[in-house]
Amino acid sequence: MTPAVEERVQTLWAAATAGDEYAAADAALAALDAGMPMETLLLDVVAAVQARVGLEWAVGRITVAQEHTATAVNERVLAVLSHQPAARRSPEPGRGRITVACVHGEWHAFPARLLAEVLRLRGWHVDYLGAQVPTPHLVAHLHRTNPDAVALSGSLAPRLPAAHAAIASCQAVGTPVLAGGAAFGPDGRYARLLGADAWAPDACAAADLLAGGPPPCRTASGRGAGEPPHLAGPEYAALTGSAADLVRSVAEELARRVPELASAYAERRLAHPVEDVASIIDYLRAALYVDDPELFSSFIGWMAEVLTARGIPARMLLPVLEALAERLPGSPRALLMLERARDVARRHRAGDRR
Repeated sequence: MTPAVEERVQTLWAAATAGDEYAAADAALAALDAGMPMETLLLDVVAAVQARVGLEWAVGRITVAQEHTATAVNERVLAVLSHQPAARRSPEPGRGRITVACVHGEWHAFPARLLAEVLRLRGWHVDYLGAQVPTPHLVAHLHRTNPDAVALSGSLAPRLPAAHAAIASCQAVGTPVLAGGAAFGPDGRYARLLGADAWAPDACAAADLLAGGPPPCRTASGRGAGEPPHLAGPEYAALTGSAADLVRSVAEELARRVPELASAYAERRLAHPVEDVASIIDYLRAALYVDDPELFSSFIGWMAEVLTARGIPARMLLPVLEALAERLPGSPRALLMLERARDVARRHRAGDRR
């Protein structure tokens, strides 16, 4: 990052975390006036500030409310920039049309919006559909507009089953799918597993990939025979069907084993522990869907670090994982994943004691 870019990042960061959308917009427009290319401003400044917002929330240096405020300010900055002459370009002849949408249930729309703006700068006709687009409505849009490709965004692994349905449905009408976002794994492994036609790690890479033209579509008729049998398999289905009851019973067990936990959350103005229990079960479901124990154990490691940063003892994870194992005796794959995750939690518990 050059000193000039770093200075713009710091100015926008200060405005965003202060909730001052006017100062944030002024900072972005000043960068344009100083000659910064629009794409550089979007990817190296605005996106960098938003990434920092997520990191600062994860380590407990800003609250959920502050994170929401800063994100709203950054979204406002994107809206302001999209109306500047440098961004208001007509689609280039022959470039094509792209639909950009978030997976159903996915509320983290910022990466998708960023991609939409970069693609417009690159000359594409872009239909930006925003957060959590139900798959039937996405398909209806494809029938109406006949785009060259769909760029499908997902940030959280529990959205992978919905992403799978969306990918297959788009391909069934002949539209190729470019998947992107943290949900699909750092190397795109889940995008490939779920049959996406292409994957990109970020907006710049996605735009570069599409510069060569949309990827060929893997039609639904070409799917199925080689599809992994564990996708939506019996263990995933059983856990999905019992998830609500599991959240309640495991949360009650956690309250018995760690009675001081609720007050610890309340003192730090954090969500109730039941929400963390629900997240743990959601990630276990996702790991079962893609048959990847590492997805679940990595999440447990991340959660342990987040809890520790917020002053909540990571040892609360062990009784949750143990209670889940006690309630899933007929799920061998889930039990294996829970045992691996318990190893991760034990290491963090040892760190708590030092």
